[in-house]
Amino acid sequence: MSARSFLNIYRLGVKELWSLWRDPMMLVLIVYVFTAGVYTAAQAMPETLNKAPIAIVDEDDSALSRQLISAFYPPHFTDPQMISMGEMDSGMDAGRYTFALYIPQGFQRDVLANRSPDLQLNVDATRMSQAFTGSGAVQQIVMAEITEFIQRQRGSAQPPVDLVLRARFNPSLEKAWFGSLMEVVNYITMLSIILTGAALIREREHGTIEHLLVMPVTPTEIMLGKVWSMALVVLVASALSLNLVVRGILGVPVEGSLPLFFAGAALCLFATTSMGIFLATLARNMPQFGMLMMLTIIPLEMLSGGTTPRESMPEIVQIIMLVAPTTHFVEVGQAILYRGAGIETVWKPFLALAVIGCVMFGGSLLRFRKAISGMA
Repeated sequence: MSARSFLNIYRLGVKELWSLWRDPMMLVLIVYVFTAGVYTAAQAMPETLNKAPIAIVDEDDSALSRQLISAFYPPHFTDPQMISMGEMDSGMDAGRYTFALYIPQGFQRDVLANRSPDLQLNVDATRMSQAFTGSGAVQQIVMAEITEFIQRQRGSAQPPVDLVLRARFNPSLEKAWFGSLMEVVNYITMLSIILTGAALIREREHGTIEHLLVMPVTPTEIMLGKVWSMALVVLVASALSLNLVVRGILGVPVEGSLPLFFAGAALCLFATTSMGIFLATLARNMPQFGMLMMLTIIPLEMLSGGTTPRESMPEIVQIIMLVAPTTHFVEVGQAILYRGAGIETVWKPFLALAVIGCVMFGGSLLRFRKAISGMA
């Protein structure tokens, strides 16, 4: 490639940056997703148990029942509300409590006498995320407190095996750490497709694509100008989001090398920006492009391993998703940002991203040449 071609690619990219600067809606979208979007995703993980309202009916009023009551505390639960049996059903019907625990009279006596007394836990299952996560948590808390109480009362010896839990990379099991970082990864993919596709459709709608066709530039130079400029915007926005929102506001530690992560992001962007141009050549206008993008971005994000582990998916889905750049980018992001991996660990997904990017760029270039030849 000659120096003139590099100069053309640079100038075409600058033109794209100026066009983006004059598009306030796109600028608002970029700012929103990398600030409010990342923050809300981190604070609203659906499986997180946070301040779940709980009420307790204590008819036993014993040392054991008081120990059970004291075991529920923020941030997982609100301070338990002490209610009577008659208030339990009405409170659940009104939606004031997600959980209502009933401790019957004589509960401690029956526990110490090995009579296997019953406890009743009422759960408002309409609050699905809290109900599914919280019911298991309540059961674990109750059983742990009862076991501790029995051992203390009877002087039982501790079991010979003591299981010690060590949570690596996220010692406090904060799901906000996972949500914020994975949302940055998802938004890098989404925005790169939107920005490049919208840039091409905007040129077609404004008639400026015809101006490019009569200029001494090639389709390859036009595509590369869009790729590097939109990729640069996404990289800068994601870097600011990682440092200001994720590390600054949310206080999420990043274990690995950010330059290495953004090198992987650049390889992924090479593929996803090409994908955005390909989709734009199929769509006639922005509404059609939006529909195509939704059909593309949802499988890319849901099946790439960022939401659920790939190992839990059907084997055929795992194989198919190996051709998606997001699968390897999620692997890179999790390895570097969570576990502090180096290039010796992530070189394989780096290589896969490079190969997929070249294939997607080549296919998009062929489609782009065919599309603009029809305009000439």
